Formats: sequence, C-alpha cells, structure tokens
Amino acid sequence: MSVTVLIVDDHPVVRSGLRAVLDADDVQVVGEAATGEEAIVLAGERHPDVVLCDLRLGEGMDGIRTTAALRALDPPPAVLILTTFDRDAEIRGAVEAGASGYLLKEVAPERIVEGIRRAARGELVLAPELAARLLEGLRSPLPRLTDREAEVLRLLATGAANREIARALFVTEATVKSHLAHIFTKLGVDSRSRAIHVAREAGLL
Repeated sequence: MSVTVLIVDDHPVVRSGLRAVLDADDVQVVGEAATGEEAIVLAGERHPDVVLCDLRLGEGMDGIRTTAALRALDPPPAVLILTTFDRDAEIRGAVEAGASGYLLKEVAPERIVEGIRRAARGELVLAPELAARLLEGLRSPLPRLTDREAEVLRLLATGAANREIARALFVTEATVKSHLAHIFTKLGVDSRSRAIHVAREAGLL
C-alpha cells in the first residue's frame, strides 16, 4: 500500500528535488505547495497521508503554524518537518504543534523516504541526537527574561517596530536592538515572529 505525500517548501528547486527522491514504489507525491496557506488548502482537497514541510516558508505562515493547522484537519495528515534549522526551540515547537518528526535536509535521501513511511505508521521520527536535545529542552525551562526584555517582548507582540518600542520605553533604537538580540539568544530563535511564537508557547506572553 503506497503512502501519499504533499511537499511543502518555498523553493521550487527543492520541491523538484524532493519529488525525484520520493519517487519510490510505495511513496506517491500528490501535490506541492510553496506556502503554508496553500498547503492547508491542498491537504484538505487531496488528503495526503504525510505532509513533508519546511520550517521556513517565506512570508505568511511558518512551518510550525502550518503544522498546527494541518493537524487540525479531519482527517489530520502526519507532518514531517524537513529543514536546515536545528535550533532546540524550533524542534520543540514543531513537536508541540503536532509534528510526527523532524529531519534535517542534509540526511541521505533514503532516510527521508524511511521517515515518511514511519510517520505514516504513526511513529515519531527524530534522529537520536535531536531526540536527546528535545528531551533535555523539555527538562530545562527557557532562561528567564529581564523585566526590560519582557517589556520589549510584549511590545514586539503588538506588532510595534523598533522605533515605536524605543519611544514607548524612552530608550534609543540601538538599545532596543540590543534587547532583541538578547531575547533571540535566550529563546533560541532568529526572527521576531519566532520569538513571539516561542514566548507564547513558553507562557512568557
């Protein structure tokens, strides 16, 4: 019995390469999407067994939000994250959103195919080193933010730009950028949207 797969990646070359890799006897690609929004529509129409999804999808929904939305479908497909990013907070965020696994794009093609088969069977697909880091992350709470960093984060979550945050806190834009750098480091993220998402997941907002 073949496993049907939807590929979600914002790079056409990557999608084409994955389609070639996944042309196995028991794996059938039933669609490709460049955005999270497109993935949700296609998944609702084609009901794939597994969605192979990148973590970063350009503008719009990221892979974690897309995973959560896909898992809310009826019936929900298994979601396997395939990305170049291996930050602990992102691994944890993907699994908490309902992903069946997390693989890095550097793995051998046969590992991806086997991961899809395992995800379709309801198994958790994580490389041993990633599983160990995920477990450690669950045991160790995120570092505490200072009061000022928490204020910056709260304003960031309202959609305020650096200049607006600086005005609200009576500091310079350079100071705001410094606080953001510290926040990103503590949360293990590298974007404003991911900082807000991780902070919400951790109960910091």
